[in-house]
Amino acid sequence: MDAQQITDELEHPGARSLLDSATLLRLAYNGSDGLPRVIPIGFYWNGSRVVVCTAATAPKVEALSARPNVAITIDVGDTPAEAKALLVRGVAGVDIVDGVPDEYLAASRKALGADQFTDFERQVRSLYDRMARISVEPTWARFYDFGAGRMPSFLTKLVGRA
Repeated sequence: MDAQQITDELEHPGARSLLDSATLLRLAYNGSDGLPRVIPIGFYWNGSRVVVCTAATAPKVEALSARPNVAITIDVGDTPAEAKALLVRGVAGVDIVDGVPDEYLAASRKALGADQFTDFERQVRSLYDRMARISVEPTWARFYDFGAGRMPSFLTKLVGRA
């Protein structure tokens, strides 16, 4: 998939809605033992990369430093008519930063009300001296909106839509 195709998928209004408003994604990676993992984690979209943050000592930090290829799913909807999903494959870069990354706070702000956020930020800043910022550069992306007929080609053929 070339860079323009990736951009087109990520800029689709439905994909942008998921990137801007969803609070969790599922991150798939290979753990330190080489076996696959999938974890739910908060995220921030900075316009070109998906950013997740975690404790600098979290096991995923070591695993992603050694094996940076990842897959991400952001999805909503409990019925076929409402189902939407953004799938992304990419390469993760890991940086250990002093303090709490801005992206971590921005991701948290999506899930917390203004009245909760102030206390949350104070607690987080007292908890972490350092954190890991994991930035995923997309190398492939696809947005599906099943209710609108924007679905994988094998399903399109199965249901008879062109």
